[in-house]
Formats: sequence, C-alpha cells, structure tokens
Amino acid sequence: MKKLLIVFLGIIITSCSNNPVPKPDKMLSEEVMEDIMFDASILQVAGLSMAQTLAKNGVDPNTYIYEKYEIDSLTYHQNQKYYAADVKKYKKMHKNVLKRIEAIELVPEAKEKDSLKKGKTKSLADDLR
Repeated sequence: MKKLLIVFLGIIITSCSNNPVPKPDKMLSEEVMEDIMFDASILQVAGLSMAQTLAKNGVDPNTYIYEKYEIDSLTYHQNQKYYAADVKKYKKMHKNVLKRIEAIELVPEAKEKDSLKKGKTKSLADDLR
C-alpha cells in the first residue's frame, strides 16, 4: 500500500510540474509571442474604432498577425494554448504587454499637454484628422 501511495504521489508531482499542453509544432519564443499579443491587442482596439482607416491602408485585422509574423492560424493557436497553460509565464507576458500599451497611451497625453502649454487649442484628435 505504501509503495502504491509513493507511485501515485510521484505521478501527481511529475504531471503537475510539466506543462500539460504539448509543445507546438512551430514553437514561437516568449518574446515573439509577447509581440503578437501586443499587436493583437492594438489591432482589436483599432479594428473597433478605425476600421475604415485600416482598410484604406490595406490592413486586414483578421490576417495581419499571420502575415507579419509569417505564421498560420494553427501555429498561433497552438502557441497561445501552450503559453496559457503556464499561468505564471502567461501572467508575466500579459503584464509586459500592458506596460507597452500604457507607454503608448502616455505619449499622446504628453504631446497634448505640450501643445496646451504652448497655447494651442487644437486637440490631439484634431491632429489625427
């Protein structure tokens, strides 16, 4: 009985320490996956608010990631699933993506504050039109 318990505990420990999702056929590095997550986030927001502008510039939000990173949807989804299975790593990747997004959001605010200091009344939205 004791041997059976030891074997059972060994199996549990081994299975918990390994990622339960198999490695993708085409493994993307953590950095590349972070870049993809960042671009996907930006595209998701841009797709909602700037669909016409994206289309005018020849950007199809549905295929942009695949074309830019020269991957297919299977590779993307396999890697997404693989990294998501490692909660600590995935959380760290999301934090890094959020930092990058916050850095982008701060840039327009700084430009707008500078233009207000110089006495310009035109908003940043007017500059983008």
